[in-house]
Amino acid sequence: MSFSGEVREELAEHVSPSRHCQIAELAAMFCFNGKIVRDASGNISLQIQTENAQVVKKCFTLLKKKFNIEANITSKGVNSIIIEDIDQVKRLLQAFKLMDGSGAMQQRTDEVHPLLIKNACCKRAYLRGVYLAAGSMSDPEKSYHLEFVCGTECQAEQLKSVIQDFDVEARSIIRKNHHVVYMKEGSGIVDILNVMEAHRALMNLENLRIVKEMRNSINRRVNCETANITKTVNASTRQIEDIILIRNTVGLKSLPENLREMAEIRLEYADAPLKELGQYIDPPVGKSGVNHRLRKISEIAEGIRDREEKL
Repeated sequence: MSFSGEVREELAEHVSPSRHCQIAELAAMFCFNGKIVRDASGNISLQIQTENAQVVKKCFTLLKKKFNIEANITSKGVNSIIIEDIDQVKRLLQAFKLMDGSGAMQQRTDEVHPLLIKNACCKRAYLRGVYLAAGSMSDPEKSYHLEFVCGTECQAEQLKSVIQDFDVEARSIIRKNHHVVYMKEGSGIVDILNVMEAHRALMNLENLRIVKEMRNSINRRVNCETANITKTVNASTRQIEDIILIRNTVGLKSLPENLREMAEIRLEYADAPLKELGQYIDPPVGKSGVNHRLRKISEIAEGIRDREEKL
């Protein structure tokens, strides 16, 4: 099972003990996956359509617990939960605040009524419902990306607002006529999993983040050490080339005593770093002293090359 599927499965198992939270979660799933259907006679029914079995299971559980409704379930390519009993339909619409006591219908059905998600606990339930209905997450081994696919801009703006109420940053883009609310920061995704109370998924993600960060840290250190070794080897190669040039032209004895000693030690210890080279000099000198002497040798070698080019 994918990581996204694990999150969805955990959220499907989580049933809030509070009735108002159950309504908020069910209203979110209806908002994203549901619709009101009128037949030729004007009778209305409610349908929730989804390809995901966990959404069907969660809707069925909440309908039974909160409203004692035994919904019909059909499967023709997608799963459909259908509620046709007019009294049950009215009870649900009134609970979702899409119908008032007189039977008048609210015009907008693409967002959850603000009164249903005024409490923090209900906002958590709302986010669980939205993830079940329209959420997905990439494999955190590869990248951090969590998104919700919304049908309208209004729906996306409400979702972003709820997420930001928990101090989590969310952004939105338009993709193939859908408004997508997404997060790409690992810390933000951890926070939203915690908000939705997907604690198993949160711990798995944190473990993966720790391993990935350790791996990245080790890779950075290895790359840095490799770069330093390469730099040292390249510098040593140039220094030895300079010393051999001097030896083969004017001779090492032409150098001042301190530079001659430095040149002989560099030839003998070709792979040694500067600090180590300084320990072979009598008396020992520091890294900056070694570097200064080798730079002087390099200047002498460059002078020889310039003279040879002019001949």
